[in-house]
Amino acid sequence: MPTSTQDRLISVHEAAAYLGCSPTTVWRRSSDGTIPQPLKIGGMTRWSRDEIVKFIESSKQERSAA
Repeated sequence: MPTSTQDRLISVHEAAAYLGCSPTTVWRRSSDGTIPQPLKIGGMTRWSRDEIVKFIESSKQERSAA
């Protein structure tokens, strides 16, 4: 079982919840390179929770710097 220090892989629905958008927008932004690319494992597609959180944090910092 993963511990809190390990990166967790999340579904498109969970990524959408973190980002406050729809799953369709997650797919679109992933395709255009705005958000981190997903991992493909067999027939599954998952995003790194840590990468999504880092993306959100860096976006906040960019907003503050502007």
